[in-house]
Amino acid sequence: MNPVNRATAIGFISIVLWGMLALFTSLTNGKIPPFQMLAMTFSASFFLMLVNWWRQGKSGLEYARQPWLAWTIGLGGLFGYHALYFLAMSKAPPVQASLIAYLWPLFIVLFSALLPGERLTKYSIIGAIIALTGCWILVGGGSGHFSTQYLVGYLAAFACAIWWAAYSVASRFVKNVPTDAVGWFCGATAVLGLICHLLFEQTVWPADYLEWLGLLGLGFGSIGISFFTWDYGVKHGNIQLLGVLSYAAPLISVVLLMLAGKAEPSLNVLIACAAIVGGAVLASQSNRTQYSLKANKSNE
Repeated sequence: MNPVNRATAIGFISIVLWGMLALFTSLTNGKIPPFQMLAMTFSASFFLMLVNWWRQGKSGLEYARQPWLAWTIGLGGLFGYHALYFLAMSKAPPVQASLIAYLWPLFIVLFSALLPGERLTKYSIIGAIIALTGCWILVGGGSGHFSTQYLVGYLAAFACAIWWAAYSVASRFVKNVPTDAVGWFCGATAVLGLICHLLFEQTVWPADYLEWLGLLGLGFGSIGISFFTWDYGVKHGNIQLLGVLSYAAPLISVVLLMLAGKAEPSLNVLIACAAIVGGAVLASQSNRTQYSLKANKSNE
């Protein structure tokens, strides 16, 4: 497997873990305040990297010394995205807010065309639109009804989508910054989350083992390992393909919820599945051709 495909596969691990986000969150029963959740889950993510450094016989302090641009992109991306996401979820109905926020994979495909050496093909656009349609059906049930009373929430969700796409694409400009540095970005995000929690929220601890299981699943999986694998994938892999494949996350989420008995199978799910997979396949074929042309030119 060539390095680009390997990095893309590693980035896809994040998409699978994000697909587990809804299931883990449902186990917490929505009782834990958002900034407390942010502080606890990102603390777990930082702990994972501490263990990794310990295994390597390192303190990890060398990874904290990064350029200001890397810190701005890393900390701003992680904390800013989640702050906007929590605002959107509190100011608009969850389904509509999630649907708008999930425009970020499409923005990644579009923004990636601005990167040096990248170009946007018509197949990438068509594939992204098809996959977006599947995502729309899957999350919104095919309904596009929105109310102006939730405008603040909708705008926050839209900004959330742009923010994460910008973070993902901007990571290419600091691609030489090691993924281990993301551990420090996660640690700093946890500290900021704790400060916001102490200022604005009341502490609520998980009530039983299921809530703890959901919290640990988020901390070590969907908000833990995922950020490290995503950082490596967007810096060294096929970022346009990762953007389109990200539409698999809501599909994985719905399948897991159905297996757990928290959602019912429907025709909309089947249609969404076909659209998401079909769009991803179309875009991946286009990107495969693009990278093959690059490889042939480099061999000439």
